[in-house]
Amino acid sequence: MPATATRLNVFTESVIRGMTRLANQHRAINLAQGFPDFDPPEALLAALEKATRGPHHQYAITWGAPRFRAALARKIGRCTGMEVDPERHLVVTCGSTEAMMVAMMTTCNPGDKVVVFSPFYENYAADAILSGAEPIYVPLRPPHFDFDPAELARAFAQGPKAIVVCNPSNPCGKVFTRDELLAIAALAQKHDAFVITDEPYEHIVYAPHAHVSFAALPGMAARTLTCNSLSKTYSITGWRLGYVHAAPEVIAQARKVHDFLTVGAAAPLQEAAVAGLELPDTYYAGLRAAYTAKRDLFLGWLRQTGLPFSEPQGAYYVMVDISSLGFATDTAAAEWMIREIGVAGVPGSSFFREPEHRYIRFHFAKRDETLNAAGERLVRLRDCAGVGAAGRRA
Repeated sequence: MPATATRLNVFTESVIRGMTRLANQHRAINLAQGFPDFDPPEALLAALEKATRGPHHQYAITWGAPRFRAALARKIGRCTGMEVDPERHLVVTCGSTEAMMVAMMTTCNPGDKVVVFSPFYENYAADAILSGAEPIYVPLRPPHFDFDPAELARAFAQGPKAIVVCNPSNPCGKVFTRDELLAIAALAQKHDAFVITDEPYEHIVYAPHAHVSFAALPGMAARTLTCNSLSKTYSITGWRLGYVHAAPEVIAQARKVHDFLTVGAAAPLQEAAVAGLELPDTYYAGLRAAYTAKRDLFLGWLRQTGLPFSEPQGAYYVMVDISSLGFATDTAAAEWMIREIGVAGVPGSSFFREPEHRYIRFHFAKRDETLNAAGERLVRLRDCAGVGAAGRRA
C-alpha cells in the first residue's frame, strides 16, 4: 500500500469536533464546538420554508446566486462604507471554512510563508500546510492577547506572502484596535503581502470595543481578502454559507479555486438567507445586547469557580486557566471535566503553536438555561484544586 501525503502528518483531525463527540458520549453540556442551541431569526425560518417550495433545488451560479450576492453587497456596504459590486467583488463559499481555504490557495504558492497569530483557530495552520505554505507564528500575549510590534516586524522580514488576522479572535476573544490593524497594514504594504482576514464575529463585539473591517482601512482594499460567514451573525452554523470579499483581480482567481473545491453553496439556503441580510440595523444592535448579556451571565458563573480567565472583548469564547487543577495536560483536564463535571470545553493547546497547556476554551452561545446548567456544574471546580495531580499520584 503506498504512503499517504506526508503533509497530513503535521496536524490532526479537529480537536473541537473531537470534544463534541466525547461530550455526546458522556451527555455533557457542549460548550466546546461554537454553535447556538437557539433558533435563527423568525424571518430566516419563514424564508427557508418558502425557499423549499421555490425553484431553487438545482445548482446556483457557481460563485453565488445573484440575489444573494446583491443582498450581501448591500449589507457589506451598509456596515463598512465600502462600495461592493456583487458581480466583481464576491465569491460565495460553503462557510468561512471554505472561504479561508479559497483565500489561502488563491494567494499562496507552495513554499510561500504565511504569518499566523498564536493562539489561532485550528484551521489556519492546516489551511496553510494543505496549500503548501509554511506558517510563521507570532504570539499574542495573555491576558489581553496583544502582539509585540517588533516580533511581528521580524516575521514580516522573512518575506511572507500573507498574514491571517481573525478579528474578533477565535479562540481568545481579542478585538484588534484600529491602531493595531494600521500597524499590520503598514507592514503588509512595506513587504507587499496580502492580508487574509476572518471576520465571522464582526457583530459580536462588547463595549467599549469596536470592530474595524480591515479592507476598509486606507489603501488596504486591493490587498485584503475578507473571509466571512452568516453562521454566527444569524445563528445558522449548519447552513454553511460564507464568502470571500476582495478586489476584482483577486476574486477572478478565487472563483477558480472555489469552483473546483465545492462547485457552489446550497441554492435554497442562499435564497432563504437573503431575509437575514435584509434585516434592519436594529437586529445587529439587539444581537450585541443579547450576547453581552450571555457573556455577563457565563462570566458570573466562572468567577464563582475561582479559576482565572481572560474577559473576551468580542466573539463568544472565553479562555479559562485550569492550571490549578493539577493536570499534566489540558487535554487530560478537558476529558476529566467532560466525564466528572459534565461540561465540555476545548483544550487550549490546540490553538497555540507554543507548548501551552494552561487553558480550556468555553463558548457561551447558548440559551440562558443552558448556561445556568453549565455554570451550576462548573462551580464544583472551586473544590477541585490539585485533583489532576492527585489522580497521577494514585
